[in-house]
Amino acid sequence: MWLEIQIFGFRGLWSPYYMIFVILLALTYFLLTGKYRGQNEKPSSKQQIYFYLAMVLLYVVKGSPVDLLTHIMLTAHMIQMAIYYLIFPILIIKGIPVWVWRKILKLPIVRPIVNLFTKPIISLLLFNTLFSLYHIPEVFDFAKSSPVVHAIVSTVILIAAFIVWWPIVTPVEEYDTIPPILKIAYIFANGVLITPACVLIIFADAPLFATYSESGSWIQALSLCVPTDILTGISGTLTGPEMFSPMTTLEDQQLGGIIMKLMQEITYGFILARVFFSWFSRESLKVDVITEPSSVN
Repeated sequence: MWLEIQIFGFRGLWSPYYMIFVILLALTYFLLTGKYRGQNEKPSSKQQIYFYLAMVLLYVVKGSPVDLLTHIMLTAHMIQMAIYYLIFPILIIKGIPVWVWRKILKLPIVRPIVNLFTKPIISLLLFNTLFSLYHIPEVFDFAKSSPVVHAIVSTVILIAAFIVWWPIVTPVEEYDTIPPILKIAYIFANGVLITPACVLIIFADAPLFATYSESGSWIQALSLCVPTDILTGISGTLTGPEMFSPMTTLEDQQLGGIIMKLMQEITYGFILARVFFSWFSRESLKVDVITEPSSVN
């Protein structure tokens, strides 16, 4: 497949402008938390690893050949969605120092929005509703029809992803108000609410998305990442996604749904374990503190 997709050219494969954008984001973080942080605390090594890893993943899923493959295979699209909406927001939230978050949250427009939308019920319904609606075939194909529409839809869902993760992994103490047992229930609910979209894709008996099954819609979707001049020059040789994939469109669709569900379960399972063991450690510490005086007596 690698040799075959070379026909899309360097810009189509590696998105140099997006690479510059990601580098600028990383440089901004480096300067803001370094030279220009003033008297504020320097981010820990772990925070820096989280943030820079997020930048690498951002480029991998939105700027590297993986992004091109998302317009060829639904499997690649689902891997992109899992990383972009489930893993990337967590790394950013954990990677940015608390003092930066406090400055952001002090902004008059941001604070009331965060206070409202990070309420557990609202955040759960917002993200999972948007994610499910996006994978309704008509909505999905429409989102792939225009760079502007695609950018708006992707950004809105990404913001919802940050909102849904904020109550669970927030580093800001005053926003960490959900008891551990409710955090566990929150994560379980998240897993349940995202399931219908995956089930629809996995068990469909025919290709759902024109983007991957109809030549015209597919080429239109390719224009989101392949420069127009290159796409025009090779459009006569393009017959459909299956010319680049060993799977049929239906098999690719089913595998994509399975991968999305598996990656979601792995991510939620990891966060669930972190919440549980953190809670268990705190409870054990309380027991030790209570029993220590009696053992001395």
